[in-house]
Order: sequence, then C-alpha cells, then structure tokens
Amino acid sequence: MDPIEELTRRLVEFYERFSSWEQGVVKETGITLPQMHALEGIGSSGQLRMKELAEKMGTTTGSLTVLVDRLVRSGLVLREPDEHDRRSIKVRLTPEGEKYYVEHHNLHLHLSHELVSSLEPDEVKAFLDILAKITPHI
Repeated sequence: MDPIEELTRRLVEFYERFSSWEQGVVKETGITLPQMHALEGIGSSGQLRMKELAEKMGTTTGSLTVLVDRLVRSGLVLREPDEHDRRSIKVRLTPEGEKYYVEHHNLHLHLSHELVSSLEPDEVKAFLDILAKITPHI
C-alpha cells in the first residue's frame, strides 16, 4: 500500500477512535465537547483574551462568543475587561470551571499514558518531536 494512503487510513482511524473516546467522557459532564475544549484552552493558560482562545481552538471570535456566553451562564467561566487593552475581554475559569478542566485534563493524561505505554522512551520522544513538527500545518 502507498505510504500516504496508509497514513491517511491510520490518521482517520485514530481521529475516529479519539473522537469517540472524548465524546464518551464528555457526555457524562452535561456540557458539549466544544465547551469542554474551551474550558481546557482557558484552564491550560490561566486566562486568555477571547481572540487568543478563538485562535487556540481554531474558530472565529463570533462563534466563540456564543459558546462562552453559555459557559458564563453555567457558572464555569468569567469574563473580565483586559486591564492593558480596554477593547479586549479576558476569560478565566470559575472554581467550578476549574473542576471540569482538571477532571478532563486528568482523563487526557491517562489516555496519553495508555497511548505511549507500548513505546520505548526514545520512540515517545520521536513521537513528540513529530507531533510538534506537523501540528502547525493543520
């Protein structure tokens, strides 16, 4: 089989399995997967401008505004003016939002441990290097 065909097949299979896993763990939380991704993006940074979060999530600020509105109404996120740029709004997690973030992040850590459990340490490093190299191109 052509290597690019094989790569495509394996990427699609990985994506489908990962998506299925993530849908399963998020389903029990009562929030949507995009909302969980927003909590993860904010939680990993502490706080972000809306524009930064939109870039991190690969979405527009318009779409993100609707999503963040729901998270604010759910008591998971707070909006605050940016003290350095009055035109910008920053978002940060509430204590309840932090709980969701930590729980989901721990599930990701567990999955990552499982994913690399059959690899040697040098293979894990090579895998990380390759991911770092190709991720900006997506």
